Amino acid sequence: MATNDLKLLGGWFSPFACRVQIALSIKGLDYENIVENLNSKSDLLLQSNPTYKKIPVLIHGDKTICESAIIVQYIDEVWKNNATSSILPSNAYAKAIARFWVSYIDDKFFNSLRYGLFAQDDESKKKYFDELEEVLLKLEEVFNKLSEGKGFFGGEKIGFIDIALGCYLSWLKVKEKFTGTKMFDEAKNPGLVKWAEAFSAHPAVKGILPETDKLVEYAIAMAQGLAAAATAAPK
Repeated sequence: MATNDLKLLGGWFSPFACRVQIALSIKGLDYENIVENLNSKSDLLLQSNPTYKKIPVLIHGDKTICESAIIVQYIDEVWKNNATSSILPSNAYAKAIARFWVSYIDDKFFNSLRYGLFAQDDESKKKYFDELEEVLLKLEEVFNKLSEGKGFFGGEKIGFIDIALGCYLSWLKVKEKFTGTKMFDEAKNPGLVKWAEAFSAHPAVKGILPETDKLVEYAIAMAQGLAAAATAAPK
């Protein structure tokens, strides 16, 4: 479906921009992908998201939509092509449950992963990565319950929770490179191991998740920048 009035302000490194790209891909939408430089934010980004001044932003004609989870829901509501491309459940209760776990992922999962990767000392890293392991155990439990033996949190097809967690897979591989531990523990998270393989291989996802080696280079540069800023900060 051609949508020349659709633009995404994002970045190849951003899991949140990745979320939106996957949602657009599921819907089969054409869009202009504008990669932002966060060290020198464009006027378009600053005008489109004056409150937070961050990516992603979806521009749909004269409308701007910010925050990845909100953008994904907007895409799902506006482009109701058919039942097979729906992202959120139609049932109100199931929809509320999906939104709850997406909120959990963005709170507990994202923060544990982010702070673990970029903590300045080993004790803090261990603390956050231990928290991440607990979160993954909970998400294994959630997956087994919601998937009902099928391939995705959404059942037979990728849904809201799949997109919310799947956008972080490349960053989990960065953790794997940094720590030498597997992305998921096969003994503790067997469901998530199979889920990650199915998600990454899905036609709507392939080619969107960033390359691990490229992301590792980005993460190292980011960590060095944070360390330099911490050293330069007044004591």
